[in-house]
This record gives sequence, C-alpha cells and structure tokens, in this order.
Amino acid sequence: MKISQLIGPRTSEIVTADDPVPADHQVLVDVLVCGVCTSDIGPWLTHDGTGAPVRLGHEIVGRVAATGRNAGRWLPGDLVTGLGGDGFASLAVMDADAVLPVPEGIEPALAIGEPVADLEEALSRTGIRAGDRVAVVGLGFMGLGLVQLARRHAPGLLIGVDPDPARRRRALALGADLVFAPDELPEEYRTDTGRATDARPGIVLEATGATGGLKTAGSMVRPFGTLCVVGYHHTGDAMMDMDLWYKAVTVVNGFCPDRRRLVEAMRQALGLIADRRFSYQPLVTHRFGLDGIDEAFGLMEEAGPDFVKGVVLL
Repeated sequence: MKISQLIGPRTSEIVTADDPVPADHQVLVDVLVCGVCTSDIGPWLTHDGTGAPVRLGHEIVGRVAATGRNAGRWLPGDLVTGLGGDGFASLAVMDADAVLPVPEGIEPALAIGEPVADLEEALSRTGIRAGDRVAVVGLGFMGLGLVQLARRHAPGLLIGVDPDPARRRRALALGADLVFAPDELPEEYRTDTGRATDARPGIVLEATGATGGLKTAGSMVRPFGTLCVVGYHHTGDAMMDMDLWYKAVTVVNGFCPDRRRLVEAMRQALGLIADRRFSYQPLVTHRFGLDGIDEAFGLMEEAGPDFVKGVVLL
C-alpha cells in the first residue's frame, strides 16, 4: 500500500508499506477520503525529523476490502466511515464496532463521520432546547458545523462570533441569525445591562481553541447558563475567567474520551446527513491527493478566507 508519513517539520513523504491485516474484530478498508484535522497540525508543525516517522489521518471514509474473523457483519464493498488512524494511506484497518455505513446517495467526501460525531456529542451535553439563545464563538470548520447542528434545535436566537468577515457570512448562510466580530459584540450580549430581561445567550459554544476566544465566550454566557468548550486548546493556559464561577455557569468539556458515545453520536449525525439536515458541502472547500498533505496543512495554518476544511482523496 501507499502511505504518507511525517519525516520532519512540515514535511511528509509517501512510502510503500506492507498491506495491513485486520485483526479478529477489525475491518480492512480501501481508503477513499481522509479529512485533514486541526488536532494533527501540532505534529505536522513540530515533528522531530531525527525520530521515527509519524503517520496521521483519522477522519476516514472507505470501502470494506476484508474482515477479521469476528467482524463478519461487514461485507466487502460496504461503504463505511468511523474512528480510525493512519488514514493518509490507500489502506487502513478500523475496529468493526467503530464504523458505520455511509448514507446512500452521499458522496464519500461529504460523509466523514468522526468530526461531526465530536460536535454532536459535545452539543448533546449542553441541554440545548427549542427557544434557547445560543452563541457560537469561532466560525471555522468546527464552529460552522455547530451552527448547523444547533440550528436544528430551533433556537430562539443563534449568534455567531468571529473576526473574519468571510466566516461570518458563511455562518449567516448556514442559519445564524446575527453575526459579530468579537470587538463589535453589542454590550447587551456580553454584560449585565440591568434590564429585566437578560439578552445574553444561555448556551455558548466555544470553537476557537484560543484563550482569547474562550474569554469572549465566557463573557457572553448569562448567569446559570452553559459554556461548552469544543475548541482544541493545545497551546496557552486556556484559563477560565472566575466570573464564570460567580455567574454559576456550567462548564462542559466538549472532548469525549468514550468511543461508544462517539459512535452513537456518529449514528445520530449520519442520520442528519442522510436527511439533509447537516451538510459538509459548504464546509469542504479544498481537496488534495495523497501528495498534497503538506499543502493542506499549510492552508489550514494560514486560515485564509477561502479555506474551511480540506480532505485527502485516494
């Protein structure tokens, strides 16, 4: 098989390797698509070339090529997506209980299960209900996905916050009611104005992965509201404003370490994709071959106005 691996900072190479063999509870898939994820950009930026190569890619869609002895419920030819690894390759093995069928009629590049499962699982722990005032802070790939997922719950008001005008326009197109740059956020949505009705959102979804975004999100949530930290906070202290304590805010850690919960959230999310209630179409803006992975991560790092999400096609 062909597989891409990191051999130094910002440097990948394609090598030939032995085909993987599925264990008893695994399936072997011909990889069709693998998403390029923000959580992998750290290794791409900093990998020490004197160490062993690192293989990335975990947002896999593929067609079952073979099954382990105890994975017979899957058949060769089945189109699946799920939780995996080493996905920037022509072949990959995945646990049989961590994959689900791709909905019929959906292009593989628009049916990546893992990212939307992460978002859906995090959102499910916020207690979101119809009529709630909701804000999404950070309107990159994750934030725009959250806008779509939150919209289906019929919020009374859905606010998007991001410094990039292009991202704000995308959020409006995907169902946000109002959008603002952080430094233009009206006072009524971030402080107690003393009015009888508090205009601040009851649920704030932080999707920036940056301390500044976390601070903005914390300022917006009203007393007894919920702040869900969905962004990847890989750098900085990510310190919480103690005003959240005085406001009795519930803080939800959007990360989920339980694969069973993620697979169930993926089942829900793929159903939304099948019903056309969630779509990757406006989110997947760039497609690359296996030899374009460094370019994909470079565009992610630049975060230009035309970039939302890149996928690798095989």
